[in-house]
Amino acid sequence: MPLPRRTLLLGGLAATLAGCSTAPATTPPTSTTTSSAAQDPDLAALEQKFGGRLGFYALDTGSGRSVAYRADERFLMCSTHKVLVVGAILQLRQQQPGLLDRVIAYDKSKVLSYAPVTSLHTSMKVSELCEATLKVSDNTADNLLIELLKGPQAVTAFARDLGDNVTRLDRFEPDLNDGAPGDERDTTKPPVFASDLYALTGGEGLDAAGRDLLVNWMKSSTTGLDLVRGGLPKDWAAADKSGSGAKGEVNDVAVVWPPNRAPLVITAYTAPKDPKSTAGRKLIADATGIAVKKLAQ
Repeated sequence: MPLPRRTLLLGGLAATLAGCSTAPATTPPTSTTTSSAAQDPDLAALEQKFGGRLGFYALDTGSGRSVAYRADERFLMCSTHKVLVVGAILQLRQQQPGLLDRVIAYDKSKVLSYAPVTSLHTSMKVSELCEATLKVSDNTADNLLIELLKGPQAVTAFARDLGDNVTRLDRFEPDLNDGAPGDERDTTKPPVFASDLYALTGGEGLDAAGRDLLVNWMKSSTTGLDLVRGGLPKDWAAADKSGSGAKGEVNDVAVVWPPNRAPLVITAYTAPKDPKSTAGRKLIADATGIAVKKLAQ
């Protein structure tokens, strides 16, 4: 059943979110952007040094203030899409009791080159596949979950149930990591994915038990410790999901908990001009550090 739809106003970016209305349980206050899309001079300076595009969005869910850059542009999701895949599984479990304990058997022919957990087994519980998908970004686990959902179009449909009319998943791993200018397959926009992440971790996208599972699996993620987390003060907690693409893209999406404050939702996407670039990781950490300081002012 479609979730109830209420508008989450992210940073006053009405044009950006023309195709996205989300369904949070507690809608953050109407936001005022501290930095408008593609105009923030600090993020622009980082982007120029990086060489390529930076898509960034950070929302303080307590104050409603936000920092945005290239917020209305599409970026390849890469493995950040796995948040939606696991979210869809967690929603499905409400209709199929026992789903997380179901054992999925698979042939070794389905094991991809990056499969640090699934390569060690020939069958796993759905809950174990979810954990492997989010904790170490196991691509085979992700594909098995997408197959369980009946294909990438089911993940897109889940995003639509969240009120997101922008994000789309079209392919399986590893093909979904290879994009091109003008190709909208497997893409999103930074504030749109932020609204999805808010709905799944702090809103009505999942029930309380599902939210806890998703957040805890993302907290245990080991692949993005130097990305959004790398730009945070040491005493802040975070749950994130990173991603990387065939042409040097590096991405990260995160929920962040500052001490004694409402959480932040941060989405960061990069598209370097040089496909061999390794600068995206530092770019995301630096952009996060800038946003955190702006939102604290």
